Amino acid sequence: MAGQSDPHLSIFTPAEVEFLAEDELVEIVPNIRMDALNMICGDFGPFFPQISTKVPIWLAVALKKRGKCSVRPPEWMSVERLTHVLEAERESPREFQPLPFHYIELSKLLFEKAHDDIPDIYMVRSLIEDIRDVRFHKVEMGLEKISGRTHAVKLKNLSAMEVNIVRPFMVRALQAFYKHGSPEMIPQPELTVSRTQVLDRGPRRDLRPR
Repeated sequence: MAGQSDPHLSIFTPAEVEFLAEDELVEIVPNIRMDALNMICGDFGPFFPQISTKVPIWLAVALKKRGKCSVRPPEWMSVERLTHVLEAERESPREFQPLPFHYIELSKLLFEKAHDDIPDIYMVRSLIEDIRDVRFHKVEMGLEKISGRTHAVKLKNLSAMEVNIVRPFMVRALQAFYKHGSPEMIPQPELTVSRTQVLDRGPRRDLRPR
């Protein structure tokens, strides 16, 4: 999609969206015994060998890196499930299939950090890439249908990364149609009041244990 590489067109960078996704829970199978971990965001554990438990993906990656667990891929990351989703996406040009809100970021993290725990990883990766391409194509087709009479756009089941890319285009397109359709509403230069940017609240502090 044009403009994806322009950092001024997205609310968050891909790295920031990925950072937010790291709080999603995944299932791990520890290979050690360890007491519960008391974090600011919650308590996780205790951990027992071969007994699965759920932890945030950032903790799963940290334990996996130290050889203390294996990661169980989510059910939606199976070849059977992804094949069904891809077929449904292709058969429904106006609808998006339900997927985890952070499916793009979660799959990327698991491919990078726990690739040896994912069965049929090459097929899974290929299917997710195909699903992502089909969904982005649907978004592009939807943007082309925006007209001056459009007051709102409803896109159900979009993921975090898809929303982050689409939202600036949607807002700018609707604003442009509104201004061209109502020229009297365009603020004059001498009357324009500058406003402080409130989106930037400073760097987010990482409170996870080092």
